Amino acid sequence: MPISDLLMEGVNLMLLGMGMVFIFLAALVLAMIGISRLARALAGAEEAHGALIPQPNSALPGMEKREELVAVISAAINRYRSSQPK
Repeated sequence: MPISDLLMEGVNLMLLGMGMVFIFLAALVLAMIGISRLARALAGAEEAHGALIPQPNSALPGMEKREELVAVISAAINRYRSSQPK
């Protein structure tokens, strides 16, 4: 078999493999878009958009507990970092 025939077979095989990967990735993207739309439809568009960025409000009940929890976690992190050798 001449080298040119082998090279052409290699190119054909390469194109076939790259085409299959492209088709698989395109199908994967389409599936992800479809699942995303389905999830948005099931959850409701209003809930999904409103729950993205919660706004902190100091008048919320239980905020004192959150502030205390943040203080405790910060103290624990500082203690851990101070105990580590540098």
